[in-house]
Amino acid sequence: MKKYILISFCLLIAFSSWSAEKKTEEILDVFSGHVSRINADAELVRIRVQFENAKYIQNNDKIYFWFDTNPNNRCRSYVVGKSSEYVLLRVPDYLMCVSKVGITVGSYLKFQSDDLKKHMEIGQSLIEILLKKRLALRGKVYRHQNDLNAYIEKVDAVNKRFAVLREQLELEWEQELSSLAEEKSDTLKDLQSAQMRLDDVDHKLERYRIHDENLKTDRWALDIQQYLKK
Repeated sequence: MKKYILISFCLLIAFSSWSAEKKTEEILDVFSGHVSRINADAELVRIRVQFENAKYIQNNDKIYFWFDTNPNNRCRSYVVGKSSEYVLLRVPDYLMCVSKVGITVGSYLKFQSDDLKKHMEIGQSLIEILLKKRLALRGKVYRHQNDLNAYIEKVDAVNKRFAVLREQLELEWEQELSSLAEEKSDTLKDLQSAQMRLDDVDHKLERYRIHDENLKTDRWALDIQQYLKK
């Protein structure tokens, strides 16, 4: 008994899914609109539509229309132009449609188009492809973002490492300059000491210098021949 109940339940779910899918397919090809203008001589009818999927309506699409209260009486038409809000239909059997459906300006009509459904199915396939592409691109963006974040972290690590090295280098630089300053001070002291000793030696040399002769020339006259050495 339980087995039959389970089978019945599964069949009910399958039928419900099939019904929902069938209903969705019907929704894809059915829409509504108001007649905004009629050109009987040219057999043209302009329809004002307000649904998002109207963008899938294309020229030469076959569209059937009818009054919602009488769905069995339908007329055939073809799309000859469209804008963001209007669809221009050519009705080949216009006179018969007028008598059959009785369309007038302002009429609220239902429309059905297998071409519209086909275009939307193609669009759905394209959406699925784009979603897969978007997923792949989001993965790339995620990886590149992680790489960028890692790059920033690497830059911070390099900056910190070289900041430490710079501090060490500056410390060594200051130590070298201090060492050079001390060396300069010692050298200056040695220079001053050596200069003092040199001056002392020069003074002693001058003091103990021995001249070539002891006599000096006495320049008492203008004539150099009269100079005397004393």
